[in-house]
Amino acid sequence: MDTDDTARLIYMSLLGAALLFWFVTHNRASLGKSVQMALAWVFIFIGVIAVVGLWEDIRGTVNGTPRISVSENRIEIPRSPDGHYYATLIVDGQPLRFLVDTGASQVVLSHSDADRLGIDTGALNYFGRAYTANGEVRTAPVKLDQVQLGGFADQNITAWVNQGEMSESLLGMEYLQRFSRIEIADGRLILSR
Repeated sequence: MDTDDTARLIYMSLLGAALLFWFVTHNRASLGKSVQMALAWVFIFIGVIAVVGLWEDIRGTVNGTPRISVSENRIEIPRSPDGHYYATLIVDGQPLRFLVDTGASQVVLSHSDADRLGIDTGALNYFGRAYTANGEVRTAPVKLDQVQLGGFADQNITAWVNQGEMSESLLGMEYLQRFSRIEIADGRLILSR
């Protein structure tokens, strides 16, 4: 803390003490009732701050997860409130949530998703390298027997398990290029075959 911050803290402390002294002296007769009212206003103020700070989380919970629309040869994935596109794929019988990442070359599994698929991540050979926004990470190749998105099923998909921590698995271009058309329009990612 520098001297300006110390001076501000002393000033605010003195101002707060003066206001508290004024409050106590003017409300001596009904101090209990006044304290109750002051605490009620404090809790209202804290509640308003909490609602403002958590509004995006509350809105996401109330609105729910956007639904993917599937037709005969087309899948439409709505943009999430965070601005990204997410898709749940059935991988070897397990539903896994992927972040659709057109900047990623491959399908990349997080450790937790690899564990859900029964892959022993400790026994993998992390000889691959991937260059991300956070720097270089090591990866290990795995084969996925079947991957299904909507009505589209693909076999023998190569994926890479990331040695570092990832919050979401990534659905990269190696899988997305299986679609004849990729389009983003009106807040929806449209994949067609």
